[in-house]
Amino acid sequence: MLMRTDPFRELDRLAHQLVGPGTWSKPSAMPMDAYREGDEYVVAFDVPGVTADAIDIDVERNMLTVRAERRPVAKADDAQMELSERPLGVFSRQIVLADTLDTEHIKADYDAGVLTLRIPIAERAKPRKISIGVGTGHKEISG
Repeated sequence: MLMRTDPFRELDRLAHQLVGPGTWSKPSAMPMDAYREGDEYVVAFDVPGVTADAIDIDVERNMLTVRAERRPVAKADDAQMELSERPLGVFSRQIVLADTLDTEHIKADYDAGVLTLRIPIAERAKPRKISIGVGTGHKEISG
């Protein structure tokens, strides 16, 4: 069998083993993407192997907090672990949301290990046309 080695990946794996899994007081980082799509912001978090009931989403003022916990999979009593690279524990991410976002109407969807939040842009922040009134009379200034 041909095996490819990456010394930096091995160092990263060893560092994670030494630090240990994330806890609620010191969670590990969670990768994410954020982009604007039409009239809403979309934030997608990678949380593979996490069940939907192990994800917690909170908004307090303009602070969005997402926490997820990946728990160990139950194994048979006679199972012997050969390799364990998938991190377990708590993962978290906090994002400061702009005042222009409507935090009352955030929608969350979880599919295939990706948590997607859709945050609408507040009506007051959307661009709008301002009409210009045209006066009917002319004023003359004499002097």
